[in-house]
Amino acid sequence: MNDIVKSIEIIREKIARAQAKSGRTERDVLLIGVTKKVDIERIRIAYDAGLRDFGENYVQEAKKKIESFNEKATWHMIGHIQTNKIKYIPKLFDYVHSVDRWEVVELLNRFEKKMKVLFEVNIAGEETKHGASPDELKKIIERIETLNFIEPVGLMTMAPFVEDPEEVRWVFKRTRELLEELNREFGLDMKELSMGMSNDFEVAIEEGATMVRIGTAIFGERI
Repeated sequence: MNDIVKSIEIIREKIARAQAKSGRTERDVLLIGVTKKVDIERIRIAYDAGLRDFGENYVQEAKKKIESFNEKATWHMIGHIQTNKIKYIPKLFDYVHSVDRWEVVELLNRFEKKMKVLFEVNIAGEETKHGASPDELKKIIERIETLNFIEPVGLMTMAPFVEDPEEVRWVFKRTRELLEELNREFGLDMKELSMGMSNDFEVAIEEGATMVRIGTAIFGERI
């Protein structure tokens, strides 16, 4: 219990330092606790420590937790989306970070519930990672205004895992630049940049992250 509470305090301090270093004082960075393979008791400890946003990777796992979690929290779908599980997403989640193809937003739209959506972009071009390429993303976004219940709010990316996060700073910088390009090109006002995890979130914040997804640094290694 104390480990989780202390870890959240340390991460918040690091977030504040990264914001100060980059001269960002106009808004907070949202800390999302990634709860994949984390039991409900440990999630409640994090909640009692002030954490209100939680990210899940798998719909079926999330469904059990969210339905048994009575406290008011904001839930983020951050994992790859399987089309046969989409029917559960509007009921369970407040944000969807991992939209990477037209089929997903089109299906989400059919449930006629306003959904805040972030588009997952694979900036580094890693074959092992999900996410649209910048060109594929533009093809999705140019049609997004035809969907009445999809609210595009930003981009999500995952940088390659490296020992020195400075090596992937360019990934976060390019994602921020892409967000600005898309807003200009399509007349959008997307503001969210979901980028940065346990090993690289400070660099991500320095490059403009508004949401960081932290699992291991809060809850420890998952089995």
